[in-house]
Amino acid sequence: LTQKFYGDSGQKSIDPVVFFKICLVGYLENITTDRGVMNHCAMRLDILYFLGYDVDEELPWHSTISRTRQLFPEDIFEEVFTKVLKLCIEIGLVTGHTQAIDSAPVKANASMDSLEIKVPAEDLEEHLSKVRVQSSRDRKAKGNKAPEKQQKITASKKELQE
Repeated sequence: LTQKFYGDSGQKSIDPVVFFKICLVGYLENITTDRGVMNHCAMRLDILYFLGYDVDEELPWHSTISRTRQLFPEDIFEEVFTKVLKLCIEIGLVTGHTQAIDSAPVKANASMDSLEIKVPAEDLEEHLSKVRVQSSRDRKAKGNKAPEKQQKITASKKELQE
């Protein structure tokens, strides 16, 4: 569904699989801003592993996440995101009831009785509504403010190839 929105030339874009994994993390961790999601991802080894990044590998910038979301029409974004979430639920990665984290064993004075269930703070439609508002703001800010003369390519084919 996203393939037709990616070009063959220019700077390499973020992998759509990684992009939708980041969006999924934002939903499951109750984070609605791209900057907040990327800061959160950078601090969690389990999420880095989930995204396919090494500890010393740089994550995409938060603005890359915003631009990638703008790349897709709203209906395509929501269709793919909803499909990814449903697939995670079907195979048991996400149940909506419990979150488990695999980590290194560390001695602690904690009781299993004190654990609390973690669930998304809002349902999927509320979360997507907030993302739509953020995406709408990003689209308005993205408008081309250059004079019309500067918006056109005036170089010859030869100059462009050089």
